[in-house]
Amino acid sequence: MTKTALITGITGQDGYYLSHLLLKQGYRVVGLVSPHRQPNLAKLGNLATQVEIYTVDLRDSKALLTAVEQLRPQEIYNLAAPSFVPDSWKDPLGTLDLITGTATRLLEAVRQAGLSTRFYQASSSEMFGDVSCSPQDEETPFRPKNPYAAAKLHAHWTMVHHRQRYGLFACSGILYNHESPLRPPQFVTRKVSLAAASIKLGLTQTLEMGNLDAKRDWGFAGDYVEAMWRMLQVDEPEEYAIGTGKLHSVRELVSTAFECVGLDWQKYVVINTNLLRADEHFHLVANPSKAKKNLGWEPQVSFEELLEKMVKTDMERLQNGLVIPASASSVGV
Repeated sequence: MTKTALITGITGQDGYYLSHLLLKQGYRVVGLVSPHRQPNLAKLGNLATQVEIYTVDLRDSKALLTAVEQLRPQEIYNLAAPSFVPDSWKDPLGTLDLITGTATRLLEAVRQAGLSTRFYQASSSEMFGDVSCSPQDEETPFRPKNPYAAAKLHAHWTMVHHRQRYGLFACSGILYNHESPLRPPQFVTRKVSLAAASIKLGLTQTLEMGNLDAKRDWGFAGDYVEAMWRMLQVDEPEEYAIGTGKLHSVRELVSTAFECVGLDWQKYVVINTNLLRADEHFHLVANPSKAKKNLGWEPQVSFEELLEKMVKTDMERLQNGLVIPASASSVGV
């Protein structure tokens, strides 16, 4: 029997890679998309004709229950969330409703429909926030520092409570930074890959950056969606910290990206103090040993291979006029 998987946030980076994976596995893939998000379906590219789209207001509990009852999915992947964390300060209430509200309404729909659907909640390393130890694992205390992280934590515990009280198969992946050529330009990885490509092609001359010593645990989104899928294939639902377990500085990020096009980054990077952030003393880095042991999961794409993918793709896009060259006023780290 063909399995049906529902995905919220299907038009985002993770939604694309997860859809691609599930289609290869022979799933029927259905994206739950709010009416105002319809224009974003173009982001699915060649997958747009291979997945089904069910238009539903994610804020409407009754409509979500109807969708779940009609589609009777074996798996639900709740990826719906704002893509850029700093934006959550501009609309904390909207962030809370999109993240926590959607998770709660979907979990309640599964419960009320009486289905044995397996549920994946997209949690985030941002929930760890102001950490006192590194690396972090599933037992590390949560200390969120922004509205996005607080909303993710609320959704995370709502998922846990539904599992404990109602016996739902519900789990979450606490995912660290995962990137790809599909990242929007406001993310530092894409900002850098786009700048390296545009400078190589002579379209721009400099790249403005903030703190080059800031460090992150960066991985490839395509690897991380496989971890999501594996979490729903095991016998017991649990939480998993998903990351590479390796820290890389922004300086390494810039250096590696510019090496991909044969340029010395130091000739082109300008430090802009306005892009410096005040909270770079903490190190968010995963201890993914539980995922390796229980799921047999390990990241397959290295940091260097990830940057090569991103820079190569941006070179091709720029040469074909598909993107606007990177400006000098992008976000900082």
